[in-house]
Amino acid sequence: MSMDKMALAAERKMDVETLHEDIDEDGVSDDETPRRVAVGKDELMKKPAGDGERVKRKAKRLVKHNSGERAPTNTMDFVVPHRRWKNSRRSRNGYGRGLPKKGGAGGKGVWGLPGSEILEEDFEDHNDPNYDSDDKNIELKEVIPDITPEEYFKRVEPIFLEYYEHGDTLEVAQSLYEETTEVLRPLVTSIAIEIAMDHKQSHREMTSVLISDLYGRVVSGRDISRGFDMVLKNLPDLILDTPEAPTILGNFIARAVADDCVPPRYVTNPEVEELNEHAIVALKRADTLLNMKKGWAHLDNVWGMGGPLRPVKIITKQMTLLLQEYLSSRDIKEAHRCLLSLEVPHFHHELVYEAAVMALESINQSTEEALCALLKSLDNACIVSPLMMEQGFQRVFDDMTDIVIDVPLAYIMLDRFIERCSRAGFLSDKTIRNMPSRGRKRFVSEGDGGQFKPPTQSFTRDN
Repeated sequence: MSMDKMALAAERKMDVETLHEDIDEDGVSDDETPRRVAVGKDELMKKPAGDGERVKRKAKRLVKHNSGERAPTNTMDFVVPHRRWKNSRRSRNGYGRGLPKKGGAGGKGVWGLPGSEILEEDFEDHNDPNYDSDDKNIELKEVIPDITPEEYFKRVEPIFLEYYEHGDTLEVAQSLYEETTEVLRPLVTSIAIEIAMDHKQSHREMTSVLISDLYGRVVSGRDISRGFDMVLKNLPDLILDTPEAPTILGNFIARAVADDCVPPRYVTNPEVEELNEHAIVALKRADTLLNMKKGWAHLDNVWGMGGPLRPVKIITKQMTLLLQEYLSSRDIKEAHRCLLSLEVPHFHHELVYEAAVMALESINQSTEEALCALLKSLDNACIVSPLMMEQGFQRVFDDMTDIVIDVPLAYIMLDRFIERCSRAGFLSDKTIRNMPSRGRKRFVSEGDGGQFKPPTQSFTRDN
């Protein structure tokens, strides 16, 4: 019996070793169903042994994980056999020591071993957008992006508007030289003229001076002519905002010819293929100015003389004519327009002075009412400031000693005119308090006892 037991134990040992080899190589034993069953450490499934048959026991099954530890055998694991090794890095060829492939550096979505990027050789991919071959001859060229006329207008418009403030043509030339290419040079003249059409006469004079100074620096005569051609074509659109656009453009062309920026033949033979009716009017205006008997010297003042540039005598004469025209027409709006066109806000006290003197000299109630209404309207429209109003009347007060020589009733008329203006409400209290009054000298008479009477105030006013 002892020999039989030893033989049975040897056979059992061989069966267990064979089962382990099958499990290591294929992952599942030959006599095992696809379902994997964990067997306890002390549990054995025994088959009833018949007479003369040996007892066969199934070997314990080991569940291995990537960490190398055995899973507890007291639980049931239902892992599908073909997914057992899905996340395992062990070699599947049956050889090796069971260590992870490439030291754990292989597989999808991994960076590799630490430090492996140092040993990696540089590789250039010809399909890489950043690939640049050293074999090619590279030549670098300056590329200037094209600018549309609309974008160029937005860039240079602030330059012209600032020029109207400081009046420095050299600074404008430097700014335009940086922004302007050869293709955009004709736009300089056209944009400058279109902007000047929306401004006053003094700004148009500054624009003519600017075009003359830019000639030879930024633009050529050919560019200026092409700029005038553009404006001539755009006159049907410009006349909607500026009804006098043809006349203004004719003045610009005549002034450019007088400044030797454009040849005289341009007026008679423009390069525009089809001239519209407004362009014809502009060219006729320029031709008329150029063919005047006085020559081209008068074209220096084609826009009139600006306020600060005109002599004081000329401004005074123009204001006197303004008041005389107002008294004949009684058109307040036209008087406002004429005063604003003079562009001398710092010299409005002269208008107040001339109006007050004219009221004293007229000795006419209707004239006083008209002049008072004009001054009141100028004050309400904020055209004449309170400071200019006060200075104008103060000048009248200071000159009363001279005015009374020509107008003996000057003090009486002044008192009446100041009272009328005070009721209108545009005179300050300070101006009313400063109004002078002339005393009457009483000489010796029969009832005075031979005594000289001192002068008394003939007019008193309650402040």
